[in-house]
Amino acid sequence: MKKIFEDLQCLAILLLVSSLAVSCKKLIEIPPNPPTEITQTEVFADSADAVSAVDGIYSNFQVANGGLTIASGLVTMCGGLSADELNTATTNTSMDQYYTYSVLSTNGYIENFWLAYTNIYQMNACLQGVGGDSSAISVSLRQQLTGEVKVDRALYYFNLVNLFGNVPLVTGTNYTVNAQIARSPVDSVYGQILADLTSAVQLLTPVYPSAGRMRPNLYTAEALLAKVELYQQQWPAAANAASAVINSGVYSLCPSLDSVFLDGSNEAIWQLPANGTYQPVSEATNFVPYANSIQPNFWLTPFLLNAFEPGDLRRTYWLDSNVVNGQVYYYPYKYKNTTLAKTPVEDYMIFRLGDQYLIRAEALAEQNKLDSAMADLNLVRARAGLAPKTAVSQADLLADIMQERRIEDFCEWGNRWYDLKRTGAAGTTLSGEKTGWQTDAALYPLPISELQNNSLLVQNPGY
Repeated sequence: MKKIFEDLQCLAILLLVSSLAVSCKKLIEIPPNPPTEITQTEVFADSADAVSAVDGIYSNFQVANGGLTIASGLVTMCGGLSADELNTATTNTSMDQYYTYSVLSTNGYIENFWLAYTNIYQMNACLQGVGGDSSAISVSLRQQLTGEVKVDRALYYFNLVNLFGNVPLVTGTNYTVNAQIARSPVDSVYGQILADLTSAVQLLTPVYPSAGRMRPNLYTAEALLAKVELYQQQWPAAANAASAVINSGVYSLCPSLDSVFLDGSNEAIWQLPANGTYQPVSEATNFVPYANSIQPNFWLTPFLLNAFEPGDLRRTYWLDSNVVNGQVYYYPYKYKNTTLAKTPVEDYMIFRLGDQYLIRAEALAEQNKLDSAMADLNLVRARAGLAPKTAVSQADLLADIMQERRIEDFCEWGNRWYDLKRTGAAGTTLSGEKTGWQTDAALYPLPISELQNNSLLVQNPGY
């Protein structure tokens, strides 16, 4: 961690300044001998500064302008290549390493993943500041900001632990400590994720704190909690959390598949606006070719393409294709806007209702509540124009649910990659479809630069 944090002693206050905009001119001057921790008093001196600091976290998600971060497209693309969803041009050697299971510890995208800790640092600073002694922040605002930042941090750690396994668990802002911190076991990281989400559920309300669904509310925390509990095989807890979202009455499945990812989608549980200066969401920028004659940067593998059932409307609305030199290339088309001028406006989807139905279906099926699980599954299938599934065994229903997850959630947030790993199906599936699979490929390597600067970090096996 030293490489990421080594400059923070001089730049830490500027990190928050950049997110506080005009409301914090008083912080521009850095003390000549900055302490090892940020002084929170002035940063969070009033409500406007506190809200601005938290808003800066969402700016650092970088959902627009073509950036590839752990919160914007990078998990989708690398996970899609590592699973069996995507292929890419061999000229993009850094991305191709994920498809061929030959990722190097010097891979630039690995470095991008690890930059998550820069934003986690800012989250930690906000949590400390909002939780401080300032009487200028109301109790209700303090609870809202604390709850939503805990959701943000839980999302980051959820992806880090699923990509790398054991990772450093950084919850403070002491630069000296953060620069030399060892990896924590997966169970400990999940423990922190669950603690953050459990707290967020207690702090947040059903009302979104801003226009649209940009900032987390109660059901955003419940949605991530449902996913985390599913991954932990806590079936009743996963079903209960998903039910809280589904039964809230706030959300509904969009009848039209073309409307799911639009601004104002009623299926959206958490959806960030893609209002960058020149490009919309990363998936559109990287998946959709700029001309019909151009080979896509990423295209669907035959494994995914052949997994669609005949008549599945998701193939009609969520895929497109180009023909280049006689070869047909199908590419993801959930996001269609390659420029900001295109309408209708699309936002970046983090959590949506369709996935919650499938989370609950799986959790119920694991409890042998087959009829209820099948009802959830068939709601998603009906929206896709497919006939309902009928009574089957528990094993068959679970297989049907995983198949539905494969199609409904394809090329979204690495869901297929994570599903294959958490269910133990990665080795059997991927070794049968692709060459180069090895068990060690289930986790990505840590950046070599971080290992060189932090003697407490240990590389993942096989790298």
